[in-house]
Amino acid sequence: METIWLYQFRLIVIGDSTVGKSCLIRRFTEGRFAQVSDPTVGVDFFSRLVEIEPGKRIKLQIWDTAGQERFRSITRAYYRNSVGGLLLFDITNRRSFQNVHNWLEEAQSHVQPHNIVFLLVGHKCDLEAQRQVTQQEAEKMAGVYGMRYVETSARESINVEKAFVDLTRDIFELVRNGDIKIQDGWEGVKSGFVPNTVHSSEEVTKGSRQCFC
Repeated sequence: METIWLYQFRLIVIGDSTVGKSCLIRRFTEGRFAQVSDPTVGVDFFSRLVEIEPGKRIKLQIWDTAGQERFRSITRAYYRNSVGGLLLFDITNRRSFQNVHNWLEEAQSHVQPHNIVFLLVGHKCDLEAQRQVTQQEAEKMAGVYGMRYVETSARESINVEKAFVDLTRDIFELVRNGDIKIQDGWEGVKSGFVPNTVHSSEEVTKGSRQCFC
């Protein structure tokens, strides 16, 4: 039976090289942890369905970006067509935390005229003995930029589901309230196909244009 979803959200995962972006995504989409992970070259693509409320499924398109400077011109091209993003730093690498501001600044300069809903993620929280960034200072930074903060571990599967689902729910509420709208020519949010279901006049109008089943 063909899977049906209410919306498709495009998410981008950014942060310095080696903070664990690919491992986090693979744990979420494939349910496994890769002991050895080759550096991402350019951008990789993953997808998964999540059920945010009973009977309400969201399809996530997740873009895994390279953290190295030489690939940044490729990464920048994906900001504008994303509605949400996970901004990762490694809690054992203070420089990756200090670079969060630079990543946000870059995203904001390339996302216009749209906005990205970001979640700040402190990754590798299983390495507590090597921690260089406290949870309190990370939460403070997240608050300054109006983001949620969550600590995760792909290795131990800690809060991986929570990170993606919380971000998806935040975006869904903004779409449902009309703060984020589906727009022609923008890939950040697309309507799915749900037979015999009416959500709002706007959703019906947009959804009738094409079916992304």
